[in-house]
Amino acid sequence: MTDTAEQPSGSLTGAIAPYLERQPLGALLLGISSGFPFAMIGATLTTRLAQDGIDKKTVTAFTLAFLVYNLKVLWAWIVDGVRLPLLGRLGQRVSWMLLAGALVIAAVINLALVNPVDNLAGTVIAAVLVGVAGATFDIVIDAYRIESLQPYQLGVGSGMSQYGWRIGSAGAGALALVIAARHGWSAGYLACAAFALPAMITALWLGEPERHREPAARRGLGQAVRAIYGPFVEFFQRPGAVLVLLFILVHKIGDTLANLTFRLLFDDLGFSNDEIAIYDIGLGFWAYLIGIFLGGAAYARLGLKRSVLAALVLMGLSNLSFALLAAAGHSNLGMAGAIGFENAASGFGGVVVVAYFSALCNLRFTASQYALISAAASVVGRFLTGTTAGRLIEALGYVNFYLLTTLAALPGIALFWWMSRSGLVDSSIGSATDSD
Repeated sequence: MTDTAEQPSGSLTGAIAPYLERQPLGALLLGISSGFPFAMIGATLTTRLAQDGIDKKTVTAFTLAFLVYNLKVLWAWIVDGVRLPLLGRLGQRVSWMLLAGALVIAAVINLALVNPVDNLAGTVIAAVLVGVAGATFDIVIDAYRIESLQPYQLGVGSGMSQYGWRIGSAGAGALALVIAARHGWSAGYLACAAFALPAMITALWLGEPERHREPAARRGLGQAVRAIYGPFVEFFQRPGAVLVLLFILVHKIGDTLANLTFRLLFDDLGFSNDEIAIYDIGLGFWAYLIGIFLGGAAYARLGLKRSVLAALVLMGLSNLSFALLAAAGHSNLGMAGAIGFENAASGFGGVVVVAYFSALCNLRFTASQYALISAAASVVGRFLTGTTAGRLIEALGYVNFYLLTTLAALPGIALFWWMSRSGLVDSSIGSATDSD
């Protein structure tokens, strides 16, 4: 992969300039809207359920709502190929962005109005609906981001997207906690629905991506079927595609398994809502931003392969810090250290890994292929969290559980190292790195 545009100079102004271009700024706003549904059914819902006295097994089972994100590949082809009536005149990506944003707002409002204590089944359904709407929103957001960015902007755009994701996730989570402590969880969730607006506004501001390949007219059942399987046939025809998919599946098992249980650890260690907001959201936010900056610098200096390998090692090691926190007990210093290291590692990895995954896409099938990649990236970890995490914590204790998640990172590290040495990383790249 080589850049196809002249890069900024080494001056401070030149270093900042790429972040101020319209497309990376748009990626920032897209990330904000992408991050908030995750918070609504992730850490925020975990805290809400724990404070309502729901047992650990039930709480961790709620993470199965995230599996909807992993199923989005089943309907991503619709976003690529189905033109919406009326809204369709605004463009394929813009029209779907507006529709998906409206669906997310409606789903979050619905979750706000359900009481888990009185109606646990209804809360499950509401969480799944947020997952469906959020997954559809992500399909459009990811495709719009990749197609809007020029090839030389992939690194910067991925970084800005991660900045935005963290702002949206942390901002919505903090807002929900603060409002819930004063006015109840329903009010907290209702306020957070507004986080869908930045992506919708961005679509209207930037318009239809110039690099978007308009879907060809499809007539007849045969062409409709090809529209579904075509993106996946193209991906799997590439050299080493099966191994690339295997890497995507296993590279984040330990990280995902650990991340979705942090709030349970905090609750059991006796941290208050305010302490969680200060450390997990406040300090974690700034550590994540630092990690993103370091990831962008590493991507520019080390290149894709070495920076991704470094990210995998850092993300694996970050779980050790929570084993130490669990052993230390209620320690503000320990919480600060664990959260700081974990978020910095996640921010670093978010930039370089997302840049690699974006580069894997063919611009003819961006929505479908990135949905496949992003869904596969966390499906195993989310499934294990929803089915076994609570039991593992009860059986092993938090310390041994986080040590186990650290070991789970090793297969992904080893596989990517081998892919880099064998040339499979280079041969698997799609057309997203081609300039027009």
